[in-house]
Amino acid sequence: MDKQQLRKEVKDRIGRLTDTVRAAKSKKACKYLIETPQFQKASVVMVYLSMPYEVDTTSIILQAWQQEKVVAVPKVSWQQRHMIPVQINSLESGLSTEEYGLRNPTTGLPVPIEEIDIIVTPGLAFDKHGGRLGRGGSYYDRFFASELLRAQKYGLLFDEQVVESVPMTEHDKPVDVIVTDQGITNCK
Repeated sequence: MDKQQLRKEVKDRIGRLTDTVRAAKSKKACKYLIETPQFQKASVVMVYLSMPYEVDTTSIILQAWQQEKVVAVPKVSWQQRHMIPVQINSLESGLSTEEYGLRNPTTGLPVPIEEIDIIVTPGLAFDKHGGRLGRGGSYYDRFFASELLRAQKYGLLFDEQVVESVPMTEHDKPVDVIVTDQGITNCK
């Protein structure tokens, strides 16, 4: 199956989940991630700001702040086709909703990529080898290609998004761990 077909199939699968089921599954997946030793010892956590039909990362962000961690989120530059990690201190202000419903920070200081300990990554589909299928913009693949990056990469997803195999090209970058509402899979 090619990437386009797989995107459609997985979008259909997660689109069938009710809001109630999605919320319960989000809570379970986030709890698994928060309980990992890597999250507990991290000082700087980079987390995506959830879009509709993605695992809601609000509880991860709130827990990180409670543990006095620095929380960075991706700031996407559509024109330059890249993203930079930016520190946020609120989910109520300093954010705008842009293309495709993406929330983008409008304020906040850039966080040096080498200081990030863990990156919580979205995607449409993942396989148990860390293969990740995004939405097609390659923003995370380019970000993961940085030689300065030392963070562990965690895919956060619903169990319905785990597939047998994600088609990968040479520029596609896998994640180290996938976390679903059913548990954790170490991909390395």
